Formats: sequence, structure tokens, C-alpha cells
Amino acid sequence: MDWSLILELTLKAFFGLDAVVFVIAALGLNVQFGYAGLLNFGQAAFMAAGAYGLGMSVNYWGVSWWWGLAFGAAYAAVLAIVVGVPTLRLRADYLAIVTIALAELVRLVVRSVTHKEKFGGTDGLKGFASGFQNLSPIDVPGNNYGIGPFQANGLMTVVLFVFWAAVALGVGLAVDRFLARGSKDIRWPRAVGIGAVVLLVLLVLFPFFDYLGADLWVLIVGWAIAGVCAVFVWGLMRSPWGRVLKGIREDEDAVRSLGKNVFGYKMSALVIGALLGMLAGVVNALRTSNVQPDNFSRSLTFYVMTALVLGGVAKVIGSVVGPMLYWSLLAFTDVFLSELSDDSGRLAVGGFTLLENASARGQFRLVLVGLGLIFLMVFRPQGMFGNRKEMALDGR
Repeated sequence: MDWSLILELTLKAFFGLDAVVFVIAALGLNVQFGYAGLLNFGQAAFMAAGAYGLGMSVNYWGVSWWWGLAFGAAYAAVLAIVVGVPTLRLRADYLAIVTIALAELVRLVVRSVTHKEKFGGTDGLKGFASGFQNLSPIDVPGNNYGIGPFQANGLMTVVLFVFWAAVALGVGLAVDRFLARGSKDIRWPRAVGIGAVVLLVLLVLFPFFDYLGADLWVLIVGWAIAGVCAVFVWGLMRSPWGRVLKGIREDEDAVRSLGKNVFGYKMSALVIGALLGMLAGVVNALRTSNVQPDNFSRSLTFYVMTALVLGGVAKVIGSVVGPMLYWSLLAFTDVFLSELSDDSGRLAVGGFTLLENASARGQFRLVLVGLGLIFLMVFRPQGMFGNRKEMALDGR
């Protein structure tokens, strides 16, 4: 068994492109579900709005991808308003039903033969990210580049060391919050100590971190967007607006009795979450320069929701760490099962066949991850960083 390969692929998935997309989408879903109590089962529709807004504007109208962002934002905002106006005055169950129907409706419309000239049908849209790739400072997009401080030269060594030291400190603060048991005070000696250990571990593991130049450019931009979105949500939820929103989640009648426009707050939360989902769709489209309708199926929203619950709802750190853990677990189980299987892909334990071939590995790894999530819900339903009280949603 090649443990170095298992470690390499697991680490790449932890910091990889799929994790970036899910982090941004989970932040938007957290605004809607975690903080506002809105059961949105259609985040995939808002991600599709961003991806198709970008692809259509660049391919058909010849504008830059910057304008594509504006069109994607407009599509997502309109979808959120169209869904929110008839449903947000009702119980959350209706919003859940409408949003899951919306996601499926959007997918069927963009893949239909009738609208193939606009949306590309099942083939989707291609070749619209060249303008974004031309902005890349990386000389050779087809070469592999390491992202460790000692894999670079000159000033870049210092820049990467400072960057990874900041990441390690962030991990230390996250672990400190996990161990705080409800306390709001940060224990800096513990956080810095944990961060130092994490940095030492990363220095050992850096040879595993290398990416193609094109992927590295999307990865840098994606994590920059994810960081800005995380800080934005963190600040927003500590503002008066965010405190009112959490009050609506707990008891909207009480908030309404104080003269607050509950419908307006819910609508703004739905739109903000939709715009964050739009950004996730844009990053997903830029990494492949390709957008296809079946990439935004019903299951996508539930995968994002699963990653969010794994990290912890109503916590920004949960929105970030949950998707990273989710994708690293999927990568670990996939490559681990692959290493255990024979050349034909068959996996047998004690004479009992678990996998007949390699094609069954994807479903089996989801079963294993699903079992892990069941145990998580039994022993820690609030997720890794969540608060059990924050999950007390009663469907209002």
C-alpha cells in the first residue's frame, strides 16, 4: 500500500479546487440556513446562475469575464427574489419545496433541446475562461508548481512562509475554538502553540503540494474569494443586521413585535446567500472553462449541506473547515479502497467481496462517509465547531 500517494491525494483534496467551491457555497447556505433558518434546498440553482451568467455573457455577447460576474449576480438575485416573494411569508417547509423544485427546473431548462442555442444543451458552454487565464502571473500553465516556502526562490520564499504561518495560526485558532467548550475568550498561548505544531507538520508535508499552473491560478483566486466571503459573513453576522437575523431564526414573532421588517430581513439573507452561491458557481466554471447542466443536479445542494453540517451550522469556521474535511475524507476513502483492491478493481475481505470492480468504488466510499456522518449526528449533531443551540430550528 502506497501511503505517500494516499497522503498526497488527501492533502490535495483538503486544499483543492472542489473544497474551494464548496466553502464558498457553504458560506452562502450558512447565511440562509444557519443564521436565518431558511431551508434552502436549491443552492445548486444559484451556482448554475453564476456559471451560466459568466459563460453566456462571454460566449454570446463578447464581453469580458468581469461583466460575466455582473450578469451571474443579476441572474442569482432575480432567482432569489422570484422564489422568496411568494414563499418567505409562509412556513420554511414551503421554501424548501420551492427551492428544490427551482434547482431542478433550472437544470432541465438549460439542458433542454429547445434552448440549446442559448445554453448549449447537455454539452453546456465551453471556452469562456481564456480572459481569466490570461491574467495569470504564472509563466507556464502546463508546468507543475510547488507551493511550499522552500520550493520557491527569493522574495517568494518569504511570502509563502508568511502565508502558511498565517494559515497555521488560523488552524490553531480554530482548534482553540473547538476546545473552548462555549468560552468566547481566545487562549492565545494554546492557539499559537497549536499553530506552531501545524506549521512544522506543513513544512514536512510541503513536497506533496504541487499543482499545474492553470489549476494553481484558479486555486489562488478561489481561496482569496473564499477568504473575503468568510470575513464578510463573519462581520455581517456580528452587525446589528446579523443579530436581528439570528433573532428571526429563534422567534420571528418576537422580532416582528419590535417593529422589524421580518420579510425584508429574510429576503436580504436569501439574496446574499444566493450571491455567494453564484460566486461558487463562477469559480467552478473558471477552473474548467466549461459549464454543464448535470453538474448542478439536486445532489449538489445536499452535498454542500452535508459539508456544512460536518463543520457546524451558524459558524463561519464550520463553513470553511467542513467542506475541506468532506473532500479530504472522500479522497482518502477513494484512494485507500483503490490501494486495497487488486488490478481488476475487485476488493475482497475474508473471502467476502465488497467491490466487484472499480466503478463501484465511488458509491461505496459515499456509504463509508455516510456512516461516519451518522455517527457524527449521534454523538455530535452540532458538527465540529457548531453549537447545539444554534441548530434549534422549528421551521418558522
